[in-house]
Amino acid sequence: DDSRVYVAGLSAGGAMADILGRSYPDLIAAVGVHSGLPSGAANDLPSALAAMRQGASASDDASACVPPTIVFHGDADATVHVRNAAAIVDAARTSHLDPSGALPEGQASEGRAPAGRRYTRTVYTDRDGRARTEYWRLHGAGHAWSGGSAQGSYTDPTGVDASAEMLRFFLAHRLRAVIDA
Repeated sequence: DDSRVYVAGLSAGGAMADILGRSYPDLIAAVGVHSGLPSGAANDLPSALAAMRQGASASDDASACVPPTIVFHGDADATVHVRNAAAIVDAARTSHLDPSGALPEGQASEGRAPAGRRYTRTVYTDRDGRARTEYWRLHGAGHAWSGGSAQGSYTDPTGVDASAEMLRFFLAHRLRAVIDA
């Protein structure tokens, strides 16, 4: 189904997912970024390491079309600074201005995963009330896939199930250009 092409990744894979979504918004229906850098955060190894340590600013290209985006990031991540998640979310919000030019406001809620990890989930909707951007800030989580198996590497079994939440978010989005064709 060409209207349901999604991309997601963790860390460098999360950065790749953000880059693919911004580069091919005509092909990608939604993007999932877990603990990654925003598109344009770096152009060489020193700038990548600096962005990972300190966080990157949002892209200067406010006109870029960003597909619906869901972001997960641990606020205790010592590998990729949590400010990178905010930059990805800000770029996605800027891409979905309402007709008056205002940024979508977020609706935040706090919760706890069944295995114990606390989180804050902020949902940014469009004027029709559809979620265009979601940000899951995982309290106390490091650089690991949230909700993964304890037997896996780079997983946090105490966290919310990022795989299930990404799938839920993805299935709510289809590529309109393909549907309208």
